[in-house]
Amino acid sequence: MTSSLLPAQIQSYWDNGYLFPIPALAAQEASEWRVRLEALEAEWLPADLPQPLNTYKRVNAQVVMPLAHEIGTHPAILDAVEGVLGPDVMLYSVEFLIKEPRTKAVVTMHQDLTYWGMGEIDGLTTAWLALSPATRESGCMDVVRASHKNPILPHEDTFDGDNLLSRGQEIRVDVAEADKVALMLNSGEISLHHGLTIHGSGPNVSDDRRIGVVLRYLTPSIKKTGGERDYAHLARGEDVHGNWAPSPIPQSAFDADALAVYEDIRNLQTAVMMKGAKKASNFYEKAE
Repeated sequence: MTSSLLPAQIQSYWDNGYLFPIPALAAQEASEWRVRLEALEAEWLPADLPQPLNTYKRVNAQVVMPLAHEIGTHPAILDAVEGVLGPDVMLYSVEFLIKEPRTKAVVTMHQDLTYWGMGEIDGLTTAWLALSPATRESGCMDVVRASHKNPILPHEDTFDGDNLLSRGQEIRVDVAEADKVALMLNSGEISLHHGLTIHGSGPNVSDDRRIGVVLRYLTPSIKKTGGERDYAHLARGEDVHGNWAPSPIPQSAFDADALAVYEDIRNLQTAVMMKGAKKASNFYEKAE
């Protein structure tokens, strides 16, 4: 294994359901990625894309944005992920989760695996990379220690306009402020959290954008419980299971072929994510 994590860090992840802060890259490199992201936003926001630019930033950006794929396969991030998933790592998704300054956008307390159609598994982790400081003021992520030891808990759909989640999903359990751990990160640092860890975040009351990159990784042995063959990219090691169709590596931003595959993936995952919802979601058109 080439993991950068120490044994004590790995044990802490499994004991608590999260690990932070993990130095992944220099602040300068994080700053350069932010500059590239914001240049892409400026260039493509007025473009005539099949979906709003925000859709591509928020859902499977690694399929159509070379920058997202570059971040998701960065060796330093994979070195940390390998510590909890092992040597075979698949990149499932990359999302740019941005809270604009002085806005009310929140992420309600939830468990990631609730609607993903994978069941209650250990073989998935989320890395959260800060491209700008994630502080209490800017709306950093809060987690509940050891909550990954619970099964998937009942969730309620809120469809709140200020909620950045697809269904506005929120666990039907009141989480006391005293039980929340704030995962504050400097630019270039990451956190890891288990797919069952209860987490969320508050609004950004600071004067800067809170720019997080949410990176989902899984082991190749995982499969969708409904039999769907979803997409993922083998980022490290080998895949001897074949449960995942290989997602494309974008050669240029919003290439026509990649956009077509993106729509296939989006339709497949939307059907799974929205199964049982009482109404349609406007998540994919939601402005940040």
